[in-house]
Amino acid sequence: MSTTYKTSQVEHTERPWGWYESIDEASYGATGNKVKRIQVKPGQRLSLQKHAQRAEHWIVVRGIARITLGNPDGETWRELDLKPGQHCDIAVGQVHRLANLGSEPVEIIEVQLGSYLGEDDITRLQDDFGRK
Repeated sequence: MSTTYKTSQVEHTERPWGWYESIDEASYGATGNKVKRIQVKPGQRLSLQKHAQRAEHWIVVRGIARITLGNPDGETWRELDLKPGQHCDIAVGQVHRLANLGSEPVEIIEVQLGSYLGEDDITRLQDDFGRK
């Protein structure tokens, strides 16, 4: 079994809704994990999306995050307002969105777990910035 670590440098990526930093990444054979710090600007939100090959765990560390989660029936939604220290789990294939309805930045720590952790494992169902 091989193990790969990528910890030498934090990668900072700007997005129209804010930014994220890839803090750590490791793989253990067929599975891996990635840790990101994500900041969402006031009044902004990420796309409504899902992932085919990874689950995510979100921990709020700053602000109040509005989390939208699709229920397994695919027809109904839950919305949660999470404060610092609160968290949620997103299953593989579950529709989700992170939004900031407040006047201060929102930051979360995202832990990704799965067989593939690339940025192209995103199916966008709705996007404020016209991305596919």
